[in-house]
Amino acid sequence: MSNENTIDQLKHRHLLGLADYDADEIRLILQTAREMRTVLDRPIKRVPSLRGVTVVNLFFESSTRTRISFELAEKRLSADVVNFSASGSSVSKGETLKDTAQNIEAMKTDVVVIRHSSPGAPNFLTNWIEGVVINAGDGAHEHPTQALLDMLTMSEIDIPSHSGLADFDFSGLNVSILGDITHSRVARSNIYGLSALGANVTLCGPRTMMPVEVEELGVRVTDRLDEALEGCDVAMALRIQLERQGGPLFPSLREYHDRFGIKLEHLKRYPNLRIMHPGPVNRGVELASEVVDHERAVILNQVTNGVAVRMAVLYLLSGGTAIE
Repeated sequence: MSNENTIDQLKHRHLLGLADYDADEIRLILQTAREMRTVLDRPIKRVPSLRGVTVVNLFFESSTRTRISFELAEKRLSADVVNFSASGSSVSKGETLKDTAQNIEAMKTDVVVIRHSSPGAPNFLTNWIEGVVINAGDGAHEHPTQALLDMLTMSEIDIPSHSGLADFDFSGLNVSILGDITHSRVARSNIYGLSALGANVTLCGPRTMMPVEVEELGVRVTDRLDEALEGCDVAMALRIQLERQGGPLFPSLREYHDRFGIKLEHLKRYPNLRIMHPGPVNRGVELASEVVDHERAVILNQVTNGVAVRMAVLYLLSGGTAIE
C-alpha cells in the first residue's frame, strides 16, 4: 500500500469525528503533526501561522489535559485565545448552547473548540455558527484529537515487524483496547482511525461494558485479557467512566483489576507489548502502578504528541500560513 499523501488539504471544514475521515486525511493530519512536533523542540516554541485567528475553547465538561493541550497548541501557533467554561457563565442562568455559541461568534471569533456531555453537540453547533468547529469530546460519541495523538504515538514505536509505522501504514498492527468500551469516546475514535490505517483492533472488557452489536464495527471482541494481549503490539487501557455509568457494571474495582488490569506479569509474559492510556490513569485499576512507570509505557509521549496533533488540526482547518 502506498503511503504517499494524495491530498494537501482536508476535505472537511470541521473535525467532528473520525468516522467520516478517510486514510489520506488522517495521514495528512499526522504528517502535519510530526512537523509541528519539531516546533515544540525549538528554544522558542512559537510560529506565527495563526496570527490574527481567534479561537474559543468552549468547555461544558471538566477537563485538564485536553483543555491545556488545546490552549498550548493555540498559543504555539500565535492565535488569540478565549477560554470559556460553563461554570460561572450565562449557561448557569439558563442560556442555551445555541445562544452561547452565537454570542461568542458575534464577538468575531474564527474557531470553536467544544467539549460537551451531549453526543452530537459539535455537529449541532455547525448549524448555527459560521466558524470552524473542533470536537474536543462529546459525551460517549467521539474524541477525535485523542485518537489522532494516539496514532501519532504508535507511529513512533519501534516494532521491527511493522516497518511502515513511520509512514502511517498500520497494516497488520495489532492494537487491543481494554476497559469501558460502551462509555468511551476515545475507543470509538480509535476504532475508526486505526481501522482506516489498516490496524487490527481487539476490544476487551466485561460484557456489561461492551456496546450492543459491537462486532459490526469490524473489530474482534473478547472478555479474556490474555486473549487480547496474545500477539498484541499496543495495548490501550481506558479509564473506568463511573460518572457515565447508570449503575455498577462490575462487582468491585479490585475484581476489575484482577480480571482486566495490566500488571507487571503481563509485561514479562509479552515482551514486545507497549502500553498506552488516554489519561487520567487510575493506578491499581486499569494499570498497576509499576506498569504506568515502566519504560514500555508511552503515556507521557501521548501527552506531548497531543499538543502537536492539536496544532496540526487547528493549522489545517484554519488555513494557516507556512510553518516557519
